Amino acid sequence: AVRPRGRGGRRLVRAAVMTAPGVVEITSLDDPAPGPGEVVLDVAAVGLCGTDLHVLAGEHGRLPVVPGHEVTGTVVALGSGVDRLRVGDRVAVDPNLPCRACRWCRSGRENLCPDLGALGVTTTGGAAELMAAPAASCVVLPDHVDLVAATLVEPLSCAVRGYDVLASRLGATVLVYGAGTMGLMMLELAKRTGAVRVDVVDTNAEKLRRAELLGCSATAPAAEQLDRGEGWDVVVDATGSATAIQDGLSRVARGGTFLQFGVSAPGDRVELSPYDVYRREITVTGSMAVLHSFQRAVDLFAAGVLDPAVFLTRQAPLEQYREAIDAFARGEGLKTQVLP
Repeated sequence: AVRPRGRGGRRLVRAAVMTAPGVVEITSLDDPAPGPGEVVLDVAAVGLCGTDLHVLAGEHGRLPVVPGHEVTGTVVALGSGVDRLRVGDRVAVDPNLPCRACRWCRSGRENLCPDLGALGVTTTGGAAELMAAPAASCVVLPDHVDLVAATLVEPLSCAVRGYDVLASRLGATVLVYGAGTMGLMMLELAKRTGAVRVDVVDTNAEKLRRAELLGCSATAPAAEQLDRGEGWDVVVDATGSATAIQDGLSRVARGGTFLQFGVSAPGDRVELSPYDVYRREITVTGSMAVLHSFQRAVDLFAAGVLDPAVFLTRQAPLEQYREAIDAFARGEGLKTQVLP
């Protein structure tokens, strides 16, 4: 279909825009033109994520913004200097935009960049018919990979980073708080990194059923209902809930590790006993976004490490972005996608 014309005769594309805290508008924007080193994508799908809720609430990122950082699409235009990609390539997009000049970027810790930006968080994302993206951020998908389902690559790359931090040893017992998309991905990776037991806690019975479907050892609405008096070698919070985090810290076995993987509100606080950390040699660590894990996530996804049918539970057209993100916020289903 021929799109209407905007400023200077450029065609218009439909997009969702978070204009202010709690406000989403569906509007028309100028068709993006690729800058040097960029490509333009015909967006196939964008996944919704807890980070989108924080952006909409004004807690993270920068408003106004076109959201969407879990993006796949087809290359339709190339900017100058782009020679690695071709028109027609199907790609998944690493949304992170480090400055590449600070101390942390120069030492290979780009995810710790103080000025870290991200597509769909601090600058235009994928909740639009077309989007511009750095060519260097685009990873070509194998031919057999479904383009729409591959929005799962971005969250999977975060889970891969989490396991890089954990360096989990063979034979570990693992407790995961949260049976949403990220918690279930951590479950799947735990099973493949030598865990002998993986238990999952969530207050949502439907999500616990999905964890059981994926072969976890046990589920419960509260960790105290699981028979593990000595604790777990690895405890992962995939909720961001201060209540869950507080409880999880008390469930770490002697010599074990607590991983803060879920995204909390910046003002959240929990209590921690320094003596307990000292006496039981507990490690408390975090995992922030993606670090050198996106290509591995594409490879794992292509190899079938995840069953998309388990994770993808709702799809909506772009015009229903508001309804889709509201349903996601209510905890309906698992992974919601918007199809521009």
